[in-house]
Amino acid sequence: MTGPGMPTASGAVMLSSPDDPLAAAPIAGVLVGYGRVSTREQNLARQQTALTAAGCKRCFFDKATGKNTDRPELAKMLDYVRPGDVLVVVSLDRLGRSLEDLIGIVGQLKRHGVGFQSLHEKLDTTTAGGMFVFHVFAALAEFVRTIIVANTNEGLAAARARGQRLGRPPAMTPEKIAYAMQLLNEPDHSISSIAKLLKVSRSTLYKALPELLPNQPDPASVEARVTELPPDSRPGPPSLDQHDQLLTQRRPADA
Repeated sequence: MTGPGMPTASGAVMLSSPDDPLAAAPIAGVLVGYGRVSTREQNLARQQTALTAAGCKRCFFDKATGKNTDRPELAKMLDYVRPGDVLVVVSLDRLGRSLEDLIGIVGQLKRHGVGFQSLHEKLDTTTAGGMFVFHVFAALAEFVRTIIVANTNEGLAAARARGQRLGRPPAMTPEKIAYAMQLLNEPDHSISSIAKLLKVSRSTLYKALPELLPNQPDPASVEARVTELPPDSRPGPPSLDQHDQLLTQRRPADA
């Protein structure tokens, strides 16, 4: 008799199938270990010993903080595992930077037919019970994310009601505008030099001080000047009627 998480007659372990998260599917790969320490001073020996004792055939180790998204060995491990393998970690915090990150990685493994085991938490997605617990984790993470979004929206609405300006602060503050106006009165400063001094672009400076833009002609005055011009006395283009007649004539049929 076999069941989720139990070896079959051929020695394979049962893993959840992609169609039914709680249904078992045969898995006959190898155990692959992954570990991480936060600083280079910490030693990976404890994790390596635990993963080797768990039966991992190959292990990958990163030396990076949990907040660091650049984990090259994790990327190598995800590229190395194949359908039927099981990823093993000493504890959940060694794999994911957060609960959401952990769920994303395990979900990626599941889509590729790879199982997941955590030795400390005794979590095993190759069993129906372990997969159920992981789905509870995912539901809690989604619930927390929904609460954070709702609280953020409420905070933004309250700030707008108070008349508070939201979003990125303006590049040109009133102090910078006053300073720019002071510099413009000095002959040694140009628009480009002032923009460089204030660490803004010329367009940003022009937007804050539209009076600096070159004077644009009034469209009405331009139209009045055009109407005052003398009429065009040049001869018109030659007529093309005779050429059109030649083109429309049919060529006599060949004798």
